[in-house]
Amino acid sequence: MAQTGRPKGATPFPLLAVILKGAVLAAPLFFAGAASAMQQGPQIPEHFQKTAFDHVEGWKQDNQLAALKGFLRFCKRSHVMDGGPELLRATSDELKSLCEVARGKALETDSSARHFFETHFTPYRINEKGFVTGYFEPEVAASRKKTEDYSVPLHKKPAGLEAATATNRPIDWPSHLSHGRRVNGTLQELPDRGAIMDGALDKENLELVWLADPVDAFFIHVQGSARLRLTDGSTMRVGYAGKTGHPYTGIGRLLVKRGEGSPEDFTMSGLRAWLTKNHEKRDALFKENRSYIFFREVHEAKPEDGPVGAANHSLVSGRSLAVDPSHFPYGALIFVSAGFQDPEAADQSFARLMVSDDTGSAIRGPARGDIFTGSGNRAGQIAGDIRHQADFVVLVPNSRLAKAGAAVD
Repeated sequence: MAQTGRPKGATPFPLLAVILKGAVLAAPLFFAGAASAMQQGPQIPEHFQKTAFDHVEGWKQDNQLAALKGFLRFCKRSHVMDGGPELLRATSDELKSLCEVARGKALETDSSARHFFETHFTPYRINEKGFVTGYFEPEVAASRKKTEDYSVPLHKKPAGLEAATATNRPIDWPSHLSHGRRVNGTLQELPDRGAIMDGALDKENLELVWLADPVDAFFIHVQGSARLRLTDGSTMRVGYAGKTGHPYTGIGRLLVKRGEGSPEDFTMSGLRAWLTKNHEKRDALFKENRSYIFFREVHEAKPEDGPVGAANHSLVSGRSLAVDPSHFPYGALIFVSAGFQDPEAADQSFARLMVSDDTGSAIRGPARGDIFTGSGNRAGQIAGDIRHQADFVVLVPNSRLAKAGAAVD
């Protein structure tokens, strides 16, 4: 998520698929002589390089029917595509038209689903060095009440929490703070992780649930959500509700800079092992990541569904991608290929059509993604080992290209 919302259920990469929104029936193409009469439309970003589906490695081996079925989840309710370049932001009418086509013959076979994508979208390679990591929904034991064994809290968001924007931030507001707390009409800085760990919020009764292990709590902050096994035998899902707004600092990267090991040593499992071995240094290291996340109890997702991401959809294991929303709108279709083994196919590397439906504090840039791998320990093992260079190919709706005055093959 990445951090923001994240999580999900059961098996790490179900054959479900997911995909998104942003497209439309190809509008009739204008002949070249009429192009000059068209109003200026969406611009093609400089780092977008047009390609062909035949040149996208792994495209024909992917499960396009599963991806299309995932796309249909985004057709069940209206969706507004915000953020990223205008070229990727399909209008509601365009999306409606595309959904109508998707519900037809495209659902009959894998080849018909692939034909749907190849007919209504054009692939553009992102001409930037790509990088992907993985994230998952932890499953840990917890208690609704503080006890001797369960004494580490996850907090609800405090009253007055809001994002700092161009319209509400005070003139002297620090540029590194993305959120604040409105008190008596004034936006004020919230305490950071270190201050909260030292009790800055203790008097406000914001404790949502209690955990036994501070390391579990920290990783839930990084992942942005969790599935909890409560002491009364019930289960509880928690998700992202807000943050203090302080910058995120990866503690694994700090350890590498200090000579404690290499980047390969500090995968998720390697970092957990270091924290366990060096428990006396643990809290001081935690405090160096000033970002602190607030949570809410999630009721809208079914137990068998994934956690709810930033786009307000349940995440799908192996198909949901956390992105930088300033570079991709939620609902953008992105084909990601990377040099790690696909968990569902031992003989091939990861290459899948994914949907951008989440984000995270550490996910920044036009070719940076965080792959949601599912829920539980197995998903955590998979996610923890993903730190790979990647290629990103975004599918641009042909309707957007027509409005941009670009030729559609």
